[in-house]
Amino acid sequence: MSIKTEEMTLNMGPQHPSTHGVFRLQLKVDGETIRKAEPIMGYLHRGSEKLAEGFIYSQFIPYTDRLDYLNAMSNNYIYCAGVEKLLGWEIPERAEYLRVITIELNRIASHLVWWGTYLLDIGALSPFLYAFRDRDLILDRLNEISGARMTFNYMRIGGVKWDAPDGWIDKVKETVKEVRENIHEYDRLVTGNEIFQARTIGVGKLAKEDVINWGLSGPIARGSGVKLDLRKTEPYSIYDRFDFDIPTREEGDVFARYKVRIAEMHESLKIIEQACEQFPEGEIIHKKGKRIMMIKPPAGEAYTRCEASKGEIGVYVISNGKTKPHRVKLRRPSFVNVSILQQILVGESIQNLVAIFGSLDVVLGEVDA
Repeated sequence: MSIKTEEMTLNMGPQHPSTHGVFRLQLKVDGETIRKAEPIMGYLHRGSEKLAEGFIYSQFIPYTDRLDYLNAMSNNYIYCAGVEKLLGWEIPERAEYLRVITIELNRIASHLVWWGTYLLDIGALSPFLYAFRDRDLILDRLNEISGARMTFNYMRIGGVKWDAPDGWIDKVKETVKEVRENIHEYDRLVTGNEIFQARTIGVGKLAKEDVINWGLSGPIARGSGVKLDLRKTEPYSIYDRFDFDIPTREEGDVFARYKVRIAEMHESLKIIEQACEQFPEGEIIHKKGKRIMMIKPPAGEAYTRCEASKGEIGVYVISNGKTKPHRVKLRRPSFVNVSILQQILVGESIQNLVAIFGSLDVVLGEVDA
């Protein structure tokens, strides 16, 4: 005898704690099975792109901090790089090294927040405490160089805001050693846990073709076997000077995305170590970058992109030759990646919803820019 069930519409969010922000997911469920999922965005919309048109170029940099506020350095960098491309400026080497070191430190901090909150979402408390312990070590270093602990506002058009304080590079080297050992501890604590594996292996599978068709990027793409990392495949800044790998997995499930992010933290530590060893003397900003009120790119347009913790960030800037941009358009990876929910959730059990959604590592500030 079969049991007849009635299809029901449920709302997850916009106040659900597991959405990590004001995000609404409208579900149609048949018993425990999800038949339809519709991501509904826009609750946090702040109009950042439009606001950029009212500021001189340098004034928009703090707004990039507030997009993916867990990975502010990459957002700082890509906007500055877009304007620098319009200007045709060559950035001092010391500034490039400071950019890479701070970006990679911030990438690890971002992955740590994901790791801790993801495990919390699916029922494990201890990893959250471990993650924030180690994130604090990194935030200490970023605070020392930028003056802030979250919205760093450190990059400048033409370079960086401040030079590294005395002894800072040595402190970074010590932090790298400590964090590396602690990441090994995460593996012992979580990765082999049979309950965790039961919640993640074979769940939320994404085929390589779906990743490509939906334009997904970052650890989500690499967890499905797409070996795409702009630091390697389309090197920018000074990333071609470092030896590191692109971690990938073929399974395409939640567990694969978890393993990719753990491996990526190790690769970022390798990059930071090499950058600290190669760290040169010199200027930290282009000579014309010191006159921020006078930055006036020639009329034209430029598109730049980089590999952030969530995936590919792109910035399209149009200049009309004045001190304010004519148009700024942002390609935010969280906005692109979250769209896959309408496909990946269909047919899944509702108990797997949070495990799948959390594996995308979405920050709503970046979705509703």
